[in-house]
Amino acid sequence: MTHPRSAPAGNTPVTSADEAREAVVEAALGRLGLDAKARLLAGQDMWSLPALPEIGLKSLVMSDGPIGVRGVRWTADDPSVALPSPTALAAAWDPDLAHRAGVLLAQEARRKGVHVLLAPTVNLHRSPLGGRHFEAYSEDPYLTGRIGTGYVRGVQSGGVGTTVKHFVANDAETDRFTVDNLVSGRALRELYLAPFEAIVGNARPWGIMTAYNTVNGTTMTEHHHLVNEVLRGEWGFDGFNVSDWMAARSTAGAIEGGLDVAMPGPRTVYGEALAKAVRDGEVEEAKVDEAVRNVLRLAARVGALDGAEPAVTDLPAPVDGQALAREIARRSFVLVRNEVRDGAPALPLRPGGKVALIGAAARDARVLGGGSATVFPDHVVSPLDGLTAALPEGTLTYALGADPNEELAAADRGFELRAVCRDADGTVIGTGSAPNGHLQWMGSDRPDGVTDDRLHTVELTGTFTPRESGAHAFGIKGMGAFTLTVDGTTYFDDVQRPAKDDPFEAFFGAPVPRARVELAAGEPVEVSLRHVVALPEDLPMKVITFELCHQEPRRDPDELIAEAVEAARAADTAVVVVATTDLVESEGFDREDLRLPGHQDDLVRAVAAANPNTVVVVNSGSPVELPWRHEVAAVLLTWFPGQEGGAALADVLTGAHEPGGRLPTTWGSLTDAPVTQVTPDNGELPYTEGVFIGYRAWEKEGRTPSYAFGHGLGYTDWMYESIDVTGRSVTVRVRNSGERAGREVVQVYLAPAAPGADRPARQLAGFASVEAAPGESVEAVVELPARAFEIWDEAAGAWTHVTGAYEVEAGRSVADRRLTATVVA
Repeated sequence: MTHPRSAPAGNTPVTSADEAREAVVEAALGRLGLDAKARLLAGQDMWSLPALPEIGLKSLVMSDGPIGVRGVRWTADDPSVALPSPTALAAAWDPDLAHRAGVLLAQEARRKGVHVLLAPTVNLHRSPLGGRHFEAYSEDPYLTGRIGTGYVRGVQSGGVGTTVKHFVANDAETDRFTVDNLVSGRALRELYLAPFEAIVGNARPWGIMTAYNTVNGTTMTEHHHLVNEVLRGEWGFDGFNVSDWMAARSTAGAIEGGLDVAMPGPRTVYGEALAKAVRDGEVEEAKVDEAVRNVLRLAARVGALDGAEPAVTDLPAPVDGQALAREIARRSFVLVRNEVRDGAPALPLRPGGKVALIGAAARDARVLGGGSATVFPDHVVSPLDGLTAALPEGTLTYALGADPNEELAAADRGFELRAVCRDADGTVIGTGSAPNGHLQWMGSDRPDGVTDDRLHTVELTGTFTPRESGAHAFGIKGMGAFTLTVDGTTYFDDVQRPAKDDPFEAFFGAPVPRARVELAAGEPVEVSLRHVVALPEDLPMKVITFELCHQEPRRDPDELIAEAVEAARAADTAVVVVATTDLVESEGFDREDLRLPGHQDDLVRAVAAANPNTVVVVNSGSPVELPWRHEVAAVLLTWFPGQEGGAALADVLTGAHEPGGRLPTTWGSLTDAPVTQVTPDNGELPYTEGVFIGYRAWEKEGRTPSYAFGHGLGYTDWMYESIDVTGRSVTVRVRNSGERAGREVVQVYLAPAAPGADRPARQLAGFASVEAAPGESVEAVVELPARAFEIWDEAAGAWTHVTGAYEVEAGRSVADRRLTATVVA
């Protein structure tokens, strides 16, 4: 008999295929004993669940996203397509583009044997100081929900599951394992739960990941109300719920709170501990059955359960990953300033003009953010690469200008390394590659023949050929005993200990400098980093991770800026690329300020003074302060643009394509930002701002940001001609009044005529993209959702329609509203 369950999310009808899969799931569940069921709910290693051959269940494999599919091996030996950051994807304001990204990622997942992608991240940009905001879409829940819906639909159309994360209010990194976020019921519903609700209702995701943090006194892996009553009960979610890695803390608390899978394994609060809790009468076996049923349903959907037809049998057409990565990048670039100089705008570049490209990030591109979102593409196109290929020979020069990397980075350029494994007697028992000085072996990742009981040391060894002469710095990222040797001299032979009490310090902690060595350009030297492996028995996972790090010789900043100024003076246009670093934007910590690191602000000002036609390219995943923005001719935001970022930049700068992005989050100074508190006090972080974050808060406080939510320029102009509202359908007519074809994102905001102190002045209620030739007039049609007219009534515990007059405002950003119509709800 098929077990009764709620209708799929979003009131999607239950199909005959759903019923057939459910019958197979129920039959498989009935053949499992308690121990097997409990074992299935605990990871067997870092990334997978155990196979159960007795019911025809294959091992379910999960892998990190969201910009690529890393697979089960965290190494550059197993390359992945690297798409632009989620902030970039959201900046395109195009759910269909997000869908196409998802299709590509499903294709990558299937290539790597992955069933479930650990993405997308739909937490909100509550404060600009959030260190991981590059991995989330936006400050606005509606935009986040639309982009996330497209992404999930795309991935799952390829037969691969998603886990929408991190449920919920995981909006900062400080003390993320222990923080208790105190959020009002209204703010939860209208802001932080809203993207999850939209995606569950519109995309029917096969998975949700619950967060590390606590919400209103209950840790999310045990949050019965939000998981069982809201997510599963109200919204009808029928997928599986997996913990964030190492988030589950209590056996009974987790299973009662609706957590299906505790990752990673094999040591978790489930498995043997869960079976014992049932036998001891602490947990009802029916609770275990519910969790197992959800996991088996996932397996059936992805084709990992014998006898069940997968949810997708006809896969989408193959996608060219390189081409799509380039398209997403240029569609995401946001041109926030483009002044007319000498009768023409600064961008696109004038054909045949001399260009001085300046900045360390122009040569050594930063294409993705730090942390678990990291993947390893097989190539990266830097801005220098892209412009060299696109511009006529002899028209491009390059100067370093200023290097934001004041810390060590992975031993990549110039290094040729391998990993050598030895036992306690010094006998080599296996070798592996380490192409970028980064070693991260999880579970079965060890080289052939290497077992934990025999492994005593791992040595990264090989050669380094400098590209510059001078004092090179070497260092270590990781915990434990290390010996660092460069060119025959041992510089460190000791134990490196964690700087803070964080189980992921070895993954995301900063590298520690341990040597400074004078080297000559072009002359190779031997390098070695030996690590004594110690795998404590009480660790939930057996991970060996460390990294050899390096920094090139540091030159005098004033000297570098002077060289850049000379290059700028000799050019028609100076293009300065500025960037953040892994120590500014990464998983594991929040930001201390919004300034660009190093001497980059000084560089921009000096170049702009030397050449009034200065274009600044900002390579960051989330907002930074731009104190010089009025001194330069153009500012182009490129986010973390993925592996094809340099090619896309050349497309946009040369005018082959227009920049297509609009801001998904407000850019302004930290001094003016309304919400800045991300550090808990006595373990608690009150969300005292309520429903006022992002542009809602900027407007409430009467503050003017550098660039408003939704802002973005193209290479043509638009006239907003008319607006018509019929019921909840808004039709906006716009005309391309410029001289070239273009794309416009028509944004519709809903403003209550009498908002009162407890309602935002306006909120995004819809958007649509249109394309038009010069002089052409086109219509954008936007449907207003019913939720735009509702607020959450905490006393009633329900959504309440707010009657009255509303202004329907159409425009180019929240601060540039061109047309208005009045409706009465």
